[in-house]
Parts: sequence; C-alpha cells; structure tokens
Amino acid sequence: MTEPERKTRKDAARNQRAVLEAADALYARAESPEDLTMAAVAAAAGVGKGTVFRAFGDRAGLLRALYEARLEPVREAVESGPPPLGPEAPPRERAAALLDAVLCFKLDNRRLALALEASGSGTPYQAEHYERWHSLLRSVLARIPGLTDPDFTAHALLAATRADLVERLAGAEGVPREELRARLARYADRVVAAPGPAPEPGPQ
Repeated sequence: MTEPERKTRKDAARNQRAVLEAADALYARAESPEDLTMAAVAAAAGVGKGTVFRAFGDRAGLLRALYEARLEPVREAVESGPPPLGPEAPPRERAAALLDAVLCFKLDNRRLALALEASGSGTPYQAEHYERWHSLLRSVLARIPGLTDPDFTAHALLAATRADLVERLAGAEGVPREELRARLARYADRVVAAPGPAPEPGPQ
C-alpha cells in the first residue's frame, strides 16, 4: 500500500470515529430519534455531509453503526468474558445471562433500540442484530439436556426482550428495572427447565 493510500484510510477511519462520537453525543441529547439528522451529525463531527453518507450509507446505517458501537462491550463479554455471560458458562446459566444482557442493553438504549428494530421493515426480526442474538442463543440452548426445538425456544425467549415490549413495560407501565430483570429470569427459567425423568411404572 502506498503512503497516500495509507493516509486516506487513516483519515477515513478517523472521520468515522468522529462521526460516531458526534452521533452518540447528539443522540443522548435528542428528544426523538428523528432529531438525529445526517446534516446535524456532520456539523457536530466537523466533516462534510457527504463524508457521513459515504461512511454509513443513510440514516438507518448510521443508527446501526451507533447501536453496534454501544453494543461492543457486551459483545466482548459474550465472546471472551468470564461466566455467566462468557463461553465457559454452563448453558442454562449462560442462556439466562444472555437474555439479561439483551434486556439491560435495551433498557439503557430504549429509543435507539426502538428506532433500529422499526427500521427492519417494521419488524425486529429483519434487523441484522436479531439474527446474531438468535443464532447465539439457539446454540447455547442446544446444549441443554432435554430441551427440544432450541430454534423456536430462542425466538420465544427473545420475543420477551423486544424493544417495543420493553418500552411498554418500562415506559407506559413504569415497571422498575430490577423487577423487569427478575420477571425475565423467572420466565426464562420456566422455559428452559429440562423435563424430569419419566416416572417408574407402578406395580401391575
């Protein structure tokens, strides 16, 4: 790679970081996701609007990148962290921890999660991050003895962490954070409870 090419890539990476930092700061202060415009982000980052469009494509792409940047610490904990969230945890314990991590992230990023899930053609199931969480949870559930159909079970459990449901419970109904976490933990425990051994036949 030539020196000009290296400089161009370095500049592009620096601009991308500046845009994400500006978007994060603006989003934290915005009253609505619609307030986060490409022009406002470009101005705050000190770059041209074209730079933002080239880096992220459109506003939905910028929201996805912001979501992923905020999610990075959770992803690192899932991929290489200690139990109960990391890969060395027993599957039942890890499944519960994964769901709790998703719920806590959406509670901490309620408006962003809502905007991102709504951008998946009106359904969270077409959002890119959903497939990633589903695939991971499905693989963990598949390791639980006695649990059948881990694919559907992963869908059913993740449905309890949908951003619109979290917003309904935490926002409209005012359910406290720790109560929501406890409810989800109880629900997950019931769903993933392995069936007990079949009873011994009685005397004939």
